[in-house]
Amino acid sequence: MKLKLDIDPDIVAMMAAEIKAGERAVTSAMREAGAGLKTAWRGQITGAGLGRRLGNTIRSQTYPKSGDSLNAAALVWSQAPVIIGAHDTGPLIRSKTGFYLAIPTEAAGKGRGGARLTPGEWEQRRGLRLRFVYRRRGPSLLVAEARLNSRSQAAASRSKTGRGLATVPIFLLVPQVKLRKRLDLARDAERVAASVPGLIVAGWVEGHDR
Repeated sequence: MKLKLDIDPDIVAMMAAEIKAGERAVTSAMREAGAGLKTAWRGQITGAGLGRRLGNTIRSQTYPKSGDSLNAAALVWSQAPVIIGAHDTGPLIRSKTGFYLAIPTEAAGKGRGGARLTPGEWEQRRGLRLRFVYRRRGPSLLVAEARLNSRSQAAASRSKTGRGLATVPIFLLVPQVKLRKRLDLARDAERVAASVPGLIVAGWVEGHDR
């Protein structure tokens, strides 16, 4: 018995077309998954009250940047990883010097661009001295002899007699702070990852229908 195997050129072409369809399907799925995760993370951040500006630090990129590949991948990241990571994990924050963390009160006001002031910066900007007040119960304080302006912020008195002066708490002093966990980025990442196989199959089938 003599057997002969002939390969129809059309079969080769069909296999090549199938690979191309697969490359398009995988790349499209990863692009959609990356964009979806970026949108979900941005939504979490703004929904947690952390602001659109921080939300916009979430970026995504599909690889390869051009063309299609069966090994396509999507990368989603933040340009402010330390801040995002802190709100995602809820860490315990301690002073680097081993002393107190200074938490500004409303009376402290803000620095440029809404930045929080340190005690040293506050003294320089307000021209007032801070005084330490120890409390056995509750946080200790840094206070100043000042008046409160129309924005409830401490300011130097304009009166030569010191009229309107009060002892105003400017900073609360605590040994450590437990940052509240406000994000759950892993939840969205797992949901998007679980959707990828379905996206690939749907894209592959759609490619055959064209």
